[in-house]
Amino acid sequence: MKIILFGGTGMVGQGVLRECLLDPDVEKVLSIGRSRLKQVDAKIEEIIQRNLFDLSNLESRLVGYDACFFTLGVSAFGMAEADYTHLTYDLTLSIATMLARINPAMTFIYVSGAGTNSSESGRAMWARVKGRTENALLKLPFRKAYMFRPGFIQPLHGITSKTGWYRAIYAVLAPLSPLLNRFPGYVTTTEQVGRAMLAVAKKGYPKRVLESADVNATG
Repeated sequence: MKIILFGGTGMVGQGVLRECLLDPDVEKVLSIGRSRLKQVDAKIEEIIQRNLFDLSNLESRLVGYDACFFTLGVSAFGMAEADYTHLTYDLTLSIATMLARINPAMTFIYVSGAGTNSSESGRAMWARVKGRTENALLKLPFRKAYMFRPGFIQPLHGITSKTGWYRAIYAVLAPLSPLLNRFPGYVTTTEQVGRAMLAVAKKGYPKRVLESADVNATG
């Protein structure tokens, strides 16, 4: 299996990449992002692309992949809705639309978040934008597209978030990990998210939108 990974330097992306490298069924991971990965492995091909809104220069290199794991994202904290929409909906659909055109047999997996609002309404701005993004992705002509909505994600295996205040929260909650793991409907791990993505890409899943409990059961 050949996989394209967006967001490999983020916390979720690091976890997904780790599981891809451990999986004997994964032949290659093409990582595309603005910054360089920490990992070095024979399976990895890395492309540093400063402008992710325009991948036309890469089109010939993106053909022939089985799955795309899209873990790229930004925090909505302090952002105007127009700016968040541009970096969430516009960016994701720009990339996904191109991939659907050149790889129609691909499985596309998008990491959204618990609380995403499929009705595209409601009070939480980020939830509306994420819901709009999910709905648009599900209409694209991929072989299959799946939306992952994890809740609290516990980083494992030395993985850390790039966001300082996220790291502070995880440090405070680390001693409570055994307690948190009793709530699989709300809590998962970077390992389980990565394994679930691989399982869904290989075998599919009955639901197109996976909540934390689905991720944990699959991963």
